[in-house]
Amino acid sequence: MPTSASTHRPEDLLTRLRSANAEADAKLKALREVKNQIIGNRTKKLSYIKLGAVPAVVSVLAATADDCSSVLVQSAAAIGSFACGFEAGVQAVLRAGAFPHLLRLLSNSNGKVVDAGARSLRMIYQSKLAPKYDFLQEKNMEFLLSLLNSENENVTGLGASIITHSCETSAEQNALCDAGVLKKLIGLLQGSLSQRDASLESIATVIRSNPEVVSKFVGPENGRALSAVTELTKDRYPRTRLLACMCLIVVRNTSPGLQDLAIRTKLILILLELLDDPGQVGDEASFALSSLIAEKEDLQKLAFEENAIDKLCNHLQKGSLQAKRFQGILLALADLCSKLENCRSRFLALQVMNSVIDALTHDSGEVRAAACICLRSVSRSVKNLSAGNFMNETVVIPLVQLLSDTSTSVQVAALGAISNIVVDFTTHKSIFMQCGGVKQLVQLSKSMDPTIRLNSVWGLRNLMFLADNRCKEGIFLELTASLLASLICDPEPSVQEQALGLVRNLVDGCINSVEYVFVEDSIILQAVGKQLQSTLKAEVGIQGMYVLSNVATGNEFHKEAVMHQLFPQAGNSTQPIIIKFLQSNDSRLRTAAVWTVLNLTFPRSLGAYGRFVKLCSAGVLSQIKNMANDPCLDVKLRVRTVLGQSLTFGDGST
Repeated sequence: MPTSASTHRPEDLLTRLRSANAEADAKLKALREVKNQIIGNRTKKLSYIKLGAVPAVVSVLAATADDCSSVLVQSAAAIGSFACGFEAGVQAVLRAGAFPHLLRLLSNSNGKVVDAGARSLRMIYQSKLAPKYDFLQEKNMEFLLSLLNSENENVTGLGASIITHSCETSAEQNALCDAGVLKKLIGLLQGSLSQRDASLESIATVIRSNPEVVSKFVGPENGRALSAVTELTKDRYPRTRLLACMCLIVVRNTSPGLQDLAIRTKLILILLELLDDPGQVGDEASFALSSLIAEKEDLQKLAFEENAIDKLCNHLQKGSLQAKRFQGILLALADLCSKLENCRSRFLALQVMNSVIDALTHDSGEVRAAACICLRSVSRSVKNLSAGNFMNETVVIPLVQLLSDTSTSVQVAALGAISNIVVDFTTHKSIFMQCGGVKQLVQLSKSMDPTIRLNSVWGLRNLMFLADNRCKEGIFLELTASLLASLICDPEPSVQEQALGLVRNLVDGCINSVEYVFVEDSIILQAVGKQLQSTLKAEVGIQGMYVLSNVATGNEFHKEAVMHQLFPQAGNSTQPIIIKFLQSNDSRLRTAAVWTVLNLTFPRSLGAYGRFVKLCSAGVLSQIKNMANDPCLDVKLRVRTVLGQSLTFGDGST
């Protein structure tokens, strides 16, 4: 079939653009044809980028005089087309040096040239790759205000887009507010559709997590700004409704007292309705819903009452979801199921678990991570964990496979789900071990990434919880005493805490379990004592003391070993750590310390009196007597038990 006379080969078009002898009219036609060929066609864009089209177009823009408006407009339009919705295009445009030449167009005397330049720059500012402006620099603030004061709606929209992309700190938010930028943005809410949408995004950026700026936004100096945004939630355009909701969510999350129940319910209903939008609005609505309800049990309950679980699950069951929409729905379900058991029960009743499990092998890393996060929330159900509903090969095998994922965020999310699922109160823990899960967790506990290390140790700790002797032995053989001791002494306090919690679970139970901390010349117990002597973190102290408390339930050898860790050097004048912990402001640490004393002085053990005397001499019993009326009931009860035991020994004098 013959090629249309109006269509030229890309190579011919680029030759014309690069030619120094080509007339302006020829270049204009070439620019227009390049633009028309690549609009909305990612494949064509990439093909032209590989041929070097972007530097050629930018060269034409740079070399064209200010009065050649047609060439300037088409050059800018072609650059904008390369950048529109295509990260590789934005990267190519910026690498070719287009940005300053596009900025130059904003001061052109021809309105069409200004408009083309602003449009192209707005395309660039849809990307995270766009240059950022520091608004604490006076020249940047002046430039921004010049954009917002323009009569051209694309220029004002560009100013708003730059704010959305660049404003990152509270200092910048305050500076923008003080310079009158917030007032300008509020004024744009009365403008065109494009101006309204850009303004809503920018307002959300300027006020986010900044109570001072939020108070100015809702204050009398800005008229009825909040009412204006609330009114836009009823707008005929779905994107405007979504952006208005997102702006109100930012206000609510920053200053919760500013919105009543009716508005919060309305936001939930609008966002659930917007989920049905087939385009970008529908993709983003679930993310907005997540930001509204995350960590807020009252709003999760409201969303549940409005059938949010059912509506989200209906979308899951439709199948063939685009990656972003799939990710957003999974994250919204994760937030809904994070706290309320009735939400989890409803989710499981709707039988969409297969969709979540399928998502674990999705091509998109973001979807795989979201599926893990969803599983983590749903598996918080003690009822279903007790029934062993998650510890099966259908769930466990893909999760274990994700521990080798190329994405760190996916690995972390998979570890989070595994940490919940392996708690499993039944005898199904062997399934996880048979799937190679322990080997993977142990391998990841050696990672250089502290987040990976933390979460892998956390998973091992939960796997060890209420494990039977055979399971403990299998985990310990894979983990080894030396690795466990090194994790207890990890540079990260959070890893230390989880490693000590792991040991606490390991030595919990029968006397044979206590023996694990004494292998290899007591390397584990020594590591525990070392951390307790030096730690400044209450959480590390709590777990360490519970390790000693559990070991102290053992035989005489075990109890004396604990005494040695509490009082490592005879005649040392420094205050014993046990007294420091008994005097802690943290009731959990006081409780753990009293438990340890209680187990060390159990009257039926042969050496109890000798340990009692040593504890008296060190001032421990005096401190415990001072805690008889401790404000924490748990501490008070344990203290009374210790004091009751002490009556068996008298006053402890020799």
